[in-house]
Amino acid sequence: MAYDEALAQRVHQLLKRRKGFSQRKMFGGMCFMLHGNMCCGITHQELMLRLGEKNTAKALEESFTREMDFTGKPIKSMIYVERPGFEDDADLKYWVNQAVKFVQSLPPKS
Repeated sequence: MAYDEALAQRVHQLLKRRKGFSQRKMFGGMCFMLHGNMCCGITHQELMLRLGEKNTAKALEESFTREMDFTGKPIKSMIYVERPGFEDDADLKYWVNQAVKFVQSLPPKS
C-alpha cells in the first residue's frame, strides 16, 4: 500500500463538498485539489499539507510536523504531519483547514 487509504477517506470526507474539489494520485499517494491547486495529500502514513512559506515556518513549530523533502530537498511551502498529529478528527480538520485557507488565496488553475 503506497498510502493510508483510511486516512485518504477521512480527508475526502472533509473536502468533498467544497467547490472545485478533485483528487488524484500523485507523489506515490493521493492528492486533494481545490480549483486545480494541490491542497493536501497522503503519502504512506503521513498527511502532506500545502501551507505557503510563511505558514509552513509557523507550522513547523508544532509537534509531529517536519519539512516536506520528497525529493531530498526541502520544499519550503509544504509540510508532513505524522500520525499522532492527526489521529483525532478535530486535529485532522484543523490541519486540512490550514491548507484550504492557503490554497483559497491562490488563483484557480485553468
